[in-house]
Amino acid sequence: MSSATAAAGLIESASYVGDNLGLLAACAVGLIAGAHTATWGMYKDAVHEGFTWRKYLRSVSIGGCIAPLLYLAGVPLGSVGDMLVLFGVTYVLERAASEFYKTFLRNEDQSKYFIPMQFAVRGRVVKSRLARVLVGVDIAAALFLLALTVFLMQPDAGRPALWLVALTGSWAGLVSAVGGAWKDAPIEGFETFKFFRSPVVATIYAVLLSSFTSVLLLTALAGLGFTVATLETYKTFFFPSKPRGKFAGKPIRFPEMLTRRNWFVPMYASIWALVLAGFALAY
Repeated sequence: MSSATAAAGLIESASYVGDNLGLLAACAVGLIAGAHTATWGMYKDAVHEGFTWRKYLRSVSIGGCIAPLLYLAGVPLGSVGDMLVLFGVTYVLERAASEFYKTFLRNEDQSKYFIPMQFAVRGRVVKSRLARVLVGVDIAAALFLLALTVFLMQPDAGRPALWLVALTGSWAGLVSAVGGAWKDAPIEGFETFKFFRSPVVATIYAVLLSSFTSVLLLTALAGLGFTVATLETYKTFFFPSKPRGKFAGKPIRFPEMLTRRNWFVPMYASIWALVLAGFALAY
């Protein structure tokens, strides 16, 4: 065997190992993101719905699938900043997939909720599953067109201007705000501060994340992912006695979960510590 052939073999082997390590790292990032979303969801919901590992691990497994797929699709994972971007994008896509299922596909008794979780118009649930699916397809198509628009706004060379990062980040936050208002406002009333909170926070995160990637679509999606993580943490753990809007006024049916849910808090806090350490290292 010639030295050239041997060198080529070593390079190929190193590439193979590197790709597999990258895939494992992406899987780990996805599992962590999924565990984060699963924990704040469980913390507020379990006292009303009870706890099952199957439901808890659903978000974990979805996150664990999304992140490797993003890595295989070309989302880089060569630095701490890349990991933060992947975390944020995985977070928002997991939330989007879960909410799409619950809103448009799942049939469930809505009487246990104060705010309906299935698609509703002016607070009244659309009972036809076919109608909900058709609306869901239309909304998914609209979101795809918005993502395509952001993709086409990407500069041909160099980093995008900061105003462009802020603009596309605010669009992502606005999508979340409109969706939340459509669901909540007919029942709770429209709150101006609550509506504009997501666009503002998403803009800030998009600008921060633009230091790690020059891809507008990634900064917008990751910015929204971190926005969801931040706002849900605030609403869940800063006001633990206040039920989530969908359970407002509903009785606590599983009081034992008031204690058991705290077992997950150290893990949740550790994920935040890891994320904040990542930001500190990346900057």
